[in-house]
Order: sequence, then C-alpha cells, then structure tokens
Amino acid sequence: MKIKVCGMREADNILAVDALGVDYMGFIFYPRSARFVSALPLDMPVHAKRVGVFVNADTTDILQHIETYGLDIVQLHGNETPQQCSEVREKARKLAHEVGIWKAISLQNVADLMLCEPYSEVVDAFVFDTKCASYGGSGNKYDWSLLEAYHESVPFLLSGGIGPDDVQTIKLFSHPQFAGIDLNSRFETAPAYKDLHCLTTFIQAIKNN
Repeated sequence: MKIKVCGMREADNILAVDALGVDYMGFIFYPRSARFVSALPLDMPVHAKRVGVFVNADTTDILQHIETYGLDIVQLHGNETPQQCSEVREKARKLAHEVGIWKAISLQNVADLMLCEPYSEVVDAFVFDTKCASYGGSGNKYDWSLLEAYHESVPFLLSGGIGPDDVQTIKLFSHPQFAGIDLNSRFETAPAYKDLHCLTTFIQAIKNN
C-alpha cells in the first residue's frame, strides 16, 4: 500500500516528511486552496514522487508546472476530460517528461462510480475523494463500502478525511484495486504544515503487520 501526503508547501516540512519514507508528495496548484503553492519551495522531495494537483487548469499551465517542479504525476481534480488527460501525457512526453496521470473522482453514492468509465483507458489511477460543494478539501470521509461496486481495472487511492485514528479501518479495507491512501488536512498543525509526530506514528502503525 502506497502512502501519499498531499498539501505540502514549506521547505523544512517537505524535507522532514520526505525522510519518513512516504511514496508520494502532493503539491496543490489551485489558487483557491489554502495549500496553494505559488512559488517553488527552496527544497523539494528527493525520495517521494512529486504529484501536482490541478483543478481545471489548461494544458499549457500544467506542462509549465511539470517542468518547473519536476513533477512525476499529474492529479486532475476538476472537470478535465479524458481527452485532456491524454493530451497532458503526450505533450509532456514530447518535452521528455514521462508523467503518470491520476484523476480524482468525488463520491457520494454508487452512481458516481459511473464517472470512472470514460477515463479507464487514459489514467494510471483514480483518487476517490468525498463529494462536496468545492473541489476536494472537505476533510470528511465518504462510505468506503461504495467501492464494492467499483469493477474497473484501474487502481485507486483512498482520499478524503483520513486521520490518525483510521489505522485499523484502513487495514481492514480490502479491494483488488486498492493501491494506497492520500493524507492531508487531518495530519496538519496549520494548512500546508504536517504534524511530523502524528505522521510518524500513523505510518509506523500502518506498516506494522
């Protein structure tokens, strides 16, 4: 199971979280987010793969961020089309950047899973988040049992409201395409600043079989 820590911005916190051995680190390039990254931090992760989170950005803007931040993965969290997913991948490849494409899907009921099908051939993973009025960031969970109705072959990450007390719930969750978890606001002391003690304890508990 892979661990992604999202909503990073401060250089010292980035290096400290990277040292914990997380697999992915997310940087939010959505201006309305409290965790918006407007400038390149002094330090970027060395070990964790870099995930850029975008909401309805145009392809040119995404490509600029791929180059500037050395992104490994693009996570599209808005109303982006399957065509744009393919376009970002192909245009990044022409610029000598091989990036993965993740698509966030907000869930409230089983019917929302139908949104996955058009993307199933063009993305590398889905990020299942909680449906809310804004684009993510609610800090609330959805009912994970909805995913029993997910039958696509594309792997997914659980996102939305995962907190320090969810270790056993995660360990009990089972699905053939379950690939990892996405951690953010419930591990913070302030927006974009993660609680290292809390994260360390959680990660150790998750990895302890």
